[in-house]
Amino acid sequence: MIIEEAAAFRTEIAGARRVVVKAGSSSLTTPQGTIDADRIDALVDVLAMQKAAGREIVFVSSGAIAAGLGPLGLTRRPSDLATQQAAASVGQGLLVARYTSSFARYGIRVGQVLLTADDMMRRAHHRNAQRTLEQLLALGVVPIVNENDTVATDEIRFGDNDRLAALVSHIVRAEALILLSDVDALYTGDPREPGARRITDVRGPQDLAGVKLGGSGRVGTGGMVTKVEAARIAGGASVPVVLTNAASAAAALSGEPVGTYFHPEAHRPSTRHLWLAHATVGHGRLVLDPGAVDAVVRRRKSLLPAGVTGVQGDFTAGDPVDVVDENGRVVARGLVNYDAGEIPSLMGRSTRWLAREMGPEYEREIIHRDDLVVLDRESDREGAR
Repeated sequence: MIIEEAAAFRTEIAGARRVVVKAGSSSLTTPQGTIDADRIDALVDVLAMQKAAGREIVFVSSGAIAAGLGPLGLTRRPSDLATQQAAASVGQGLLVARYTSSFARYGIRVGQVLLTADDMMRRAHHRNAQRTLEQLLALGVVPIVNENDTVATDEIRFGDNDRLAALVSHIVRAEALILLSDVDALYTGDPREPGARRITDVRGPQDLAGVKLGGSGRVGTGGMVTKVEAARIAGGASVPVVLTNAASAAAALSGEPVGTYFHPEAHRPSTRHLWLAHATVGHGRLVLDPGAVDAVVRRRKSLLPAGVTGVQGDFTAGDPVDVVDENGRVVARGLVNYDAGEIPSLMGRSTRWLAREMGPEYEREIIHRDDLVVLDRESDREGAR
């Protein structure tokens, strides 16, 4: 683990032309749950300066539910979904109006983009979101992105804006992601406790060994767990990430060694594969024999009917499904070519046999390798040994 070492100037961050910045609820509101105009103005000052310097900024902002608490007379974040949605409905308008006013001081226009996890799960919605964000940036507008809490259900919600920010950073092909929290960096434990040390750099899972990640803040839903997961998603898409507090936003964007820097992976996966890995939920499961697991995970082959030993769930052709080994461990996810009801009659059969006995339309994969993403990296590494 690399802790409290002399961090180098972060040239990848300083040179990034398109940047996604995410601010959590605790960075934008008062303890009473109302919008903190001074905090918002201070953050907008930083973002406006970055835009004036030629950068494109996508701003992912939490705070809609928190902003709605005060006007509704609520003293804490509600636990039931209906009241959360009501608070978001009231708060979102207040939040965007405040951003509109604050950015207008610099002659900058903003555009509201509300997304749900379902928008990321459905390919057509995913592409529409991408086109909208690209066009807003082309027009010189700062997109203000938030989860659409007023319509999202427990089954189709991000649950926090950290993961949303990571996915947005990929679909707009951002060159950096800045996660702003109420904590100035990632620590080995609760930063309020003696002995907790700041982690300056994270290059891989080994740098997080033994780190105790805290829970959520006072008005938000995220915590260090969600931020580290978001950094992993973004880093896996070759997007460098800095985690710090709102007071250090300008320094972080300038490449100064503040907060915690998550180094990106060298290879940027396709949008399709990142979408499959992080923005979809399996509608069912396909159980594979060991040979098929090896073919899919290590050799990156398509999934053929001969290697499938079981089917779980109810899904239709084109749905994302989880691929599991004999022990139920999820090793991959992909877009299936058959309905769940069709697969039992295909299991254990070669595609040649199926074509001969059932017709040429059955001479195809259960999941083509282009529509398949490996999720179990540990088994991948073990298979490569």
